[in-house]
Amino acid sequence: MKTYLKTIGVAAAGLWAGMAATSALAADEVTLQLKWVTQAQFGGYYVALDQGFYDEEGLDVTIKPGGPDIAPPQVIAGGGADVMVDWMPAALASREKGLALVNIAQPFKSSGMMLTCRKDSGITSPEDFRGKTLGVWFFGNEYPFLSWMSQLGIPTEGAMTGSRYSSRASTSTRSCSGRRPASRP
Repeated sequence: MKTYLKTIGVAAAGLWAGMAATSALAADEVTLQLKWVTQAQFGGYYVALDQGFYDEEGLDVTIKPGGPDIAPPQVIAGGGADVMVDWMPAALASREKGLALVNIAQPFKSSGMMLTCRKDSGITSPEDFRGKTLGVWFFGNEYPFLSWMSQLGIPTEGAMTGSRYSSRASTSTRSCSGRRPASRP
């Protein structure tokens, strides 16, 4: 019995010493690359940083804003970030191209992509897109759009019966024709 208690005592002392040593180690450095510039959609990451939530988990987090010339998959592939925020279709396309990505969270329930149009354009439903020039951003935003056009049976090659699309224009958060269906991986 003494040997048993002695063993438990030594094990407990070792566990306590291990925990003390772990808490004395420096926090793990993690760089988070955002998909876009600092704005409300990324507020939670900044609040967690400000409130010390990362510190509590032993993480020393650096947040890098994105922008029009920053592609998160390229940043992570080049070693400039450890974690990135990206749309699921873009991340899947990056994996398909050979980038070893792992999805650790998907904070968005569905795609937020919507198309806008001027009221005087005559577009009142997706069926009215035929023959129109539609704009979307690249860097992954084109995949849900192209999928949606395919589901609608609208080719995007630029034929007069299809729709033209441009990478210079942008998608927005309001639509005259409704929300596109959520994309599923």
